[in-house]
Amino acid sequence: MAPRSSLPGSSRADLSPAVILTGRDNRWLKEFRIALRGGLPTESGAVGVEGPRLVEEALRSAAPIRAVLFSESGERHRVRLAPYLDRPEVAIPILRTTDRLFEGLADTEHPQGVAALVMPRSFSFDDISRPAANGPAPLVVVLAGVQDPGNVGTIIRTAAAFGATAAVTSPSGQSGTASPFSPKALRASAGAALHLPLLSGMALPILFAQLRASGIQTLASSSRESAEAEQPLLTPWQVDWRQPVALLIGNEGAGLPEEIERSADACVRIPVASSVESLNAAAAAAVLFYEAARQRSALA
Repeated sequence: MAPRSSLPGSSRADLSPAVILTGRDNRWLKEFRIALRGGLPTESGAVGVEGPRLVEEALRSAAPIRAVLFSESGERHRVRLAPYLDRPEVAIPILRTTDRLFEGLADTEHPQGVAALVMPRSFSFDDISRPAANGPAPLVVVLAGVQDPGNVGTIIRTAAAFGATAAVTSPSGQSGTASPFSPKALRASAGAALHLPLLSGMALPILFAQLRASGIQTLASSSRESAEAEQPLLTPWQVDWRQPVALLIGNEGAGLPEEIERSADACVRIPVASSVESLNAAAAAAVLFYEAARQRSALA
């Protein structure tokens, strides 16, 4: 990984606390506006995080930081972030602007005056499927057609909290999966998407083939009452979560397509009261990963 001071566009002049960016068309402010209000990666590939908590998570992560921006009122957060910003071995461009201009580029209704541009790390399938030395077996969450960025972030946060080792986002049928690095998804994940190894956009047929070749069992979360005879339908506690497992979570409304469920090694269904049709995607993920953590903790 290149030193953060060598990232494109950084310079020692950017680090001067006396410089206040006052032009709406300033290149830095344009980049923050695209990443935050636009919710898109910038030309440099950076994504935006906003608020002291998320900026702190970004600085704590291994992801390179392109720049940090404070508004005039947001300077109060410098003390909280100083342990990460003042390290001599890491030169991050520190920028300042007015409260009015910061409000114009922020994605939140009441911005707190601090944001950062982050370069998400890239991972290969080998990175996410390889068990860590003396670590637990791979436990991968696969988001297949989860369209709401809030659900995407919540599922990633929940999976990480209960010991998932990686995440994959894949399109499913006609449904794409929302970017885990959009501002809303990053807020919902509380920055977990910057810490958890994450592979984006892999087609499900290719993913299934590589998971099988790696000896990772595929489990399809399902709300269906029954499955075809050749397809096991398990409760969460019937699954051996201590083995390498990839859990597929489907679209909020439609779930996983039937052909995807048939392609999985087994389906897992959470029993619910007869008056409730099913849990939503994020709630189902929480239940399933809690059971995974309960079983896997016995190995600790």
